[in-house]
Amino acid sequence: MDCQRRDKAHRLREELSCMLVGDGAVGKTSMIISYIFNGYNTEYRQTAFDVFTGLVHVNGIPTRIKLIDTAGQEEFGHLRSLCYAHVDVFILCFSLVNPVSFDNITSKWIPQIRAGNPTSPIVLIGTQSDLCHNVDVLIHLAQRSSRPVRCRQARRLAHRIRAHDYVECSALTQHNLKDVFDCAVFAAIMHKHSGAKSRKLSLLKRLKSFCDSGWRKFFRFI
Repeated sequence: MDCQRRDKAHRLREELSCMLVGDGAVGKTSMIISYIFNGYNTEYRQTAFDVFTGLVHVNGIPTRIKLIDTAGQEEFGHLRSLCYAHVDVFILCFSLVNPVSFDNITSKWIPQIRAGNPTSPIVLIGTQSDLCHNVDVLIHLAQRSSRPVRCRQARRLAHRIRAHDYVECSALTQHNLKDVFDCAVFAAIMHKHSGAKSRKLSLLKRLKSFCDSGWRKFFRFI
């Protein structure tokens, strides 16, 4: 009985660390803010390094999850690299209406991530899906002989980088936003507990919605 209590207590103390990475201005911070506060907030101002903590119910067991939001600019590269080794899952983001950010997934982000963390799963995310049919955005891209990144392009890239999955989302409309974080948590759990029993549990059984009031800002590092 004591062993069972200790085992349950250990599982209750388990933490999952999830880092959002990708070019600056692709919408990483907007994704987090829209999700945990259930709405798009244009007034929030990101620092170089923000961490949010909350509870997610995994197979009926509360598990603490940390969402790490880092700036994508080059000057913060050293700060990001210090965290890579301790991350359980990466949410690797590019903007669907910024092809350069898509190209940087393979030229910049994958080498950086895998240099610091060779094994933790990656979920590839195409952000700002609401802008893919915005006339002004399409005209702006066309003037530069460009266009939004297509789903099949992104899925090919996800396969190439061995991502756990690929999801397109919008922080503004919240389309597929919950799926992004559910997928990331699921990938982290599968990686940390890769036994046969874990694999048999379905996504619906393993994941329930994040607690509405369970999130808080843990700290801000400038």
